[in-house]
Amino acid sequence: MKKNIPHIITSINLFCGCCALACIFYNQFFQAFIFLFVGAWADYFDGLAARMLDVKSELGKELDSLADMVSFGVVPGAIIYMLLVRGLDKNFEEFPQYLILAALPAFLVTVFAALRLAKFNLDTRQTENFIGLNTPSCTIFTVGLMLIYHYDSYGLGSFVINPFFLYPIILLLSYLLIAELPMFSFKFKHFQWSGNEFRFVFILISVLLLILLKEAAFALIILLYILFALVQRLFVV
Repeated sequence: MKKNIPHIITSINLFCGCCALACIFYNQFFQAFIFLFVGAWADYFDGLAARMLDVKSELGKELDSLADMVSFGVVPGAIIYMLLVRGLDKNFEEFPQYLILAALPAFLVTVFAALRLAKFNLDTRQTENFIGLNTPSCTIFTVGLMLIYHYDSYGLGSFVINPFFLYPIILLLSYLLIAELPMFSFKFKHFQWSGNEFRFVFILISVLLLILLKEAAFALIILLYILFALVQRLFVV
């Protein structure tokens, strides 16, 4: 029975990703955020449960990749698509009655997320840290844009749906997903300061941003994460 527990948790991630997609397409952005929040925690705890129960399964590995492809591959593409739809059609209110071709480049993020996940499964260098932007971080960034639009945080709602903002974001995210850029993970081997400096400082700043900026903080936190990776790459041996 215990060997199925990680599979069940992974399935929760997949289910929540599918539910989030339905919410995104029907303008229920807060509900989408809730499903993605639960799915992200399930994605974290499936691996934790597998390690605690000492369960290793090829089925679990494949199921985890499939769940991640939906929650952290299809979902960010769908979010950007719907934001672009709003930016391209000012009269848009609900689910579009026709396909808006100019918004389809959003799903390039989904394509590169798939490449990222496939490379991750084969890359033995990424056992402790990441190379390139991980797919959950990509999703968190797009969720942040979605919430900024939904709540019109700091009057930035119209800015984040502007195609001249979103098209470069699509290119940037697509590149970062497969870039040879070392990025730290949040797998702690120990909780001492030495060796975890970047993690602790990043977590502290992220918590402060969430307290101060609330929903507007998510996208900024991922930008900060990318900046930390660049600083670490340039100045830390």
